[in-house]
Amino acid sequence: MSQKRAWQRMLSGRRLDLLDPTPVDIEVEDIAHGLAFVARWNGQTKGDFAYSVAEHSLLVETLFTRMQPKAPVKWRLAALLHDAPEYVIGDMISPVKAAVGPSYGTLDERLTAAIHIRFGLPAALPVTIKKQIKRADMVSARLEAEQIAGFSQIEADQLFGKHDPELCEGLSIVLRPSLEARNEFTMRHTALLEQM
Repeated sequence: MSQKRAWQRMLSGRRLDLLDPTPVDIEVEDIAHGLAFVARWNGQTKGDFAYSVAEHSLLVETLFTRMQPKAPVKWRLAALLHDAPEYVIGDMISPVKAAVGPSYGTLDERLTAAIHIRFGLPAALPVTIKKQIKRADMVSARLEAEQIAGFSQIEADQLFGKHDPELCEGLSIVLRPSLEARNEFTMRHTALLEQM
């Protein structure tokens, strides 16, 4: 029995096959738009606007850059795009991803590879870089948990670990309309590509 095709028409007009994605069907405008409308924390955050994956991605890239100030621009771009597949598969909290099983990871890996190739990155990141981005991702989750998701400091420390206060100096999460997050994500992506 052959595998069925699962595609989605993107606002750019592209038809993205979710099971067999190709780099030519990836557009940053589609990624930015999708991520700006996907809520982190299943929408369970304080404020008048959802905290989007686009906002989270911008924060992770900022943290990664602070942690790795001498990293090549391509790894900063990888940090910005670390959750890019969620523009079409949505965001799930980690316990749900684990419950879904390896099929979610396989889908995520295929989309990530296509996205990376589209923007001049290796399909799979070096393990060291992936770990550094994951560390920035965890610091971001820690900040989000306490600042907008209602976690106490003790609870956030237990789940996400403590962080260096200097690393996060001046970083506060401000919720804003999706279109603002979309535009900033697109501009940041463009700026990083121009530096590569």
